Amino acid sequence: MKKKILSRRDFLRVAAVSPLAGAAVARGLTLPALNQDKGRSKVVLIRNKDVLSGLNKPDADIVQTMLDDTVMNLFGKNDPVTAWKTIVKPSDIVGIKTNVWRYIPTTPEVEQAIKKRIMDVGVPEKNIAISDRGVRRDPVFQKATVLINARPARTHHWSGVGSLIKNHITFTPQPSAWHGDSCADLARIWHDFDLAKKTKLNILVMLNPQFHGVGPHSYNRKYVWEYKGFVIGQDVVAVDATGLRIIEAKRMEYFGEFKPLSTSAKHVELADTRHHLGNFDPKKIELVKIGWSG
Repeated sequence: MKKKILSRRDFLRVAAVSPLAGAAVARGLTLPALNQDKGRSKVVLIRNKDVLSGLNKPDADIVQTMLDDTVMNLFGKNDPVTAWKTIVKPSDIVGIKTNVWRYIPTTPEVEQAIKKRIMDVGVPEKNIAISDRGVRRDPVFQKATVLINARPARTHHWSGVGSLIKNHITFTPQPSAWHGDSCADLARIWHDFDLAKKTKLNILVMLNPQFHGVGPHSYNRKYVWEYKGFVIGQDVVAVDATGLRIIEAKRMEYFGEFKPLSTSAKHVELADTRHHLGNFDPKKIELVKIGWSG
């Protein structure tokens, strides 16, 4: 059977439609972060063609603007500080959960953009911490009333994709204990460790995500592409589901056919169907696209 090769036009159609199927897509549309009447979750996708000057080298000012525009859109506010006040108050203790994987980290530019707005809300710097593997030892995280979850999107040997759901694995005393069955029950961490209510915002960094890898800690520069975007929302499952669909569309474009991930990313769907953490079904995701369309 002849292998089907997708053209760039085909890919743009897949990337623009398939990952967003059933979603509301419009520039500037403002919706509540969660439409309780319909049980739908709002997710905002933003891209900017000028944000990168190289691998893991984002422009700090553009990152700040992108995050500001996204958070304003997510909460339907006219300025970023007012938007952040929707989820953070001056009396809060805030942990910014980052990811330090050396090949594709969250990046200091993203971390500092988040921290700046939290301080603008009125949270003292002493009550803000940024950490990944040290969250259990960090005194700010130990007392945190609010968590902001930010990590880069990439494929992952144990869980299919390194998701925002998985980013909280370091809150557990033994992260490797959650690797069984393709990390199927990662979402349970969010309930067992009191993280679901504290995590007020989830930021999937898709500046230069990795869409393919084989083996533990796999990294190959040829499988990293400059998507130049962020996917942001309060529902971590909806954000991860959107990111996963974008990665799947890229894999179709690159390989010319559907190519399953080397490990199933079923933990994202099971976070909905088994653990009821959020919405995986695209029909229950209100997706708004702003910025560069690529």
